[in-house]
Amino acid sequence: MSDVLSGLTALAAEVRKCQLCQLANGRINAVPGDGPPTAEIMLIGEGPGMNEDKHGLPFVGVSGKFLTELLSKAGYKREEVFITNVVKCRPPQNRDPLPEEMSACNGYLARQIALINPKIIVTLGRFSMSKFFPNERISVIHGQARKVNGRVVVAMYHPAAALHQPALRATLEQDFANLKPLIANVQRTMEKPPVPKAVVTASAPPPPKQADPNDKEADENTQLSLF
Repeated sequence: MSDVLSGLTALAAEVRKCQLCQLANGRINAVPGDGPPTAEIMLIGEGPGMNEDKHGLPFVGVSGKFLTELLSKAGYKREEVFITNVVKCRPPQNRDPLPEEMSACNGYLARQIALINPKIIVTLGRFSMSKFFPNERISVIHGQARKVNGRVVVAMYHPAAALHQPALRATLEQDFANLKPLIANVQRTMEKPPVPKAVVTASAPPPPKQADPNDKEADENTQLSLF
């Protein structure tokens, strides 16, 4: 665990000094992520907002309060999960992150996943969903758990979207309420032992034919085989 913690600390220091894209020019604080290095669940949002930029922590505004409520509905405490974003700096006026900005931060996210090695990833919003389900629509797969590279990945609507669109709020609340049994069901499937392959036992080869000492031709063949 100490290696994971030191790795995350070093990564966070890199993020705070990062100049890989234009978002660095307008930030107050970069937002690497927050949570325990032993977290089994990682939540990935899209990008920091105004409050996150101010405090350097993910999901600390109104959306963050709603996310904490959603986690409670799912039977989890916020302190148990690791929360980060696809991009680590706030896009101006909270606009959508651009492809080149997401690409610049991709290495940081990949390293966080590798260090923490979560069993479950919950994507929040369509931009984080696209990292794992690039050809899907969130309106189609939200609330579904799928196996991706040995992990359970669940696509969810972003809490901010549900706050701005009341019709989505009930959907997101229900998706989170279903999260724990959904994950458990997929994990049971993943943990099933593989079906053993049929074992084919080869028959023993027949014993070598003994040469007849009275068979002159066989004796000559035996002699020739020595050369």
